[in-house]
Amino acid sequence: MLTKLSDLLIEPCVRAALLEDLGRAGDITTDAVIESGTQARVAMVAREPGAVAGLDFARLAFRLVDPEIAFAVLIQDGARVQPGAVIARINGPARGILTAERVALNFLGRLSGIATATAGIADSISHTRAKITCTRKTTPGLRFAEKYAVRAGGGANHRFGLDDAVLIKDNHIAIAGGVTIAIRRARAQVGHLVKIEVEVDTLAQLDEALTERPDAVLLDNMTPDMLREAVALIRGRAIAEASGRVSAQTAPAIAEAGVDLISAGWLTHSSRVLDIGLDFAG
Repeated sequence: MLTKLSDLLIEPCVRAALLEDLGRAGDITTDAVIESGTQARVAMVAREPGAVAGLDFARLAFRLVDPEIAFAVLIQDGARVQPGAVIARINGPARGILTAERVALNFLGRLSGIATATAGIADSISHTRAKITCTRKTTPGLRFAEKYAVRAGGGANHRFGLDDAVLIKDNHIAIAGGVTIAIRRARAQVGHLVKIEVEVDTLAQLDEALTERPDAVLLDNMTPDMLREAVALIRGRAIAEASGRVSAQTAPAIAEAGVDLISAGWLTHSSRVLDIGLDFAG
């Protein structure tokens, strides 16, 4: 079940987006064209198939502009939609609705796009035990939101930052002087509750890493055949994560090699926005 984000976490992000849009003078177009006191009814409507994420961001955008705006959710985050599906209905002061519209749609479209891309991968590997996961390649300031969208699409989250897990990558290994010394230094430094993962790109590196008993190994840019060999070497002694060249087309073969996780940075840094519109209903 998808756990919703707290408004305490969402509100500063939405408030900053509204301040960016309203500037110093507010919505001068709406204030000039729409008479004060005018009421309106609108609907958020999907223009294409996808998975929904970010409704609380949209709801807060309207509420922060005008608390009198009513926001009724018809389809929950994580749900799949088809073109024409009404996701939410918004009623209230027309000025506030028009002023908050773009910020609300920006959040909803962006996060739904990430959820949709994630769902495409998750669906393609649903016949295996592997899970699709994101990375730290996120929009600055929006990591918590974009990682939430990955979960809404049926994926899992990798570490949230540099401080919650050790991930020894190729440059760490090169500068430290090797896989073994890098893992040993990490284990000597961090607490007993901190997981240690190491990136390898050859089976020889993997064999060396396994002697140091890491919690997880990141198998980078390996072919499905190499991944199968790697999984056989690991024998369940560590979590096996694959990365590199991941798409809905390549993910099934990667998952079928027996890995536990498949990570893809493009889910959060390059997903296309899901087309969602705001339609006037009277």
